[in-house]
Amino acid sequence: MVTSETVAANDTHRDTGHHATGGAGPHGYSKDKDSHLKRLRRIEGQVRGLQRMVDEDVYCIDILTQVSASTKALQSFALQLLEEHLRHCVARAAEQGGPEIDAKVEEATAAIARLLRT
Repeated sequence: MVTSETVAANDTHRDTGHHATGGAGPHGYSKDKDSHLKRLRRIEGQVRGLQRMVDEDVYCIDILTQVSASTKALQSFALQLLEEHLRHCVARAAEQGGPEIDAKVEEATAAIARLLRT
């Protein structure tokens, strides 16, 4: 669940500055932003399909099959985003050294723990 406390806590670790990354933007996912948005729109369509299935009284198992597909699609997106975070944000912090690397590792560890709970 996202609360104002979790947003504030995440903002202390979030890098909001723009860096010279070959036009890729401030985050690891920025260079693939269009493909990520396309992927998220497809997932959104799957979820809307679930709403339609419930509205049309589709058989429970068929709905659960679609829930599984939507869940897998979100998990796959999350793993790709995590990989990009590790390759970009964590790697940059490691190159720069200092205390930021510890914060980035803790942040990534917490994200992995959240993914494992789902």
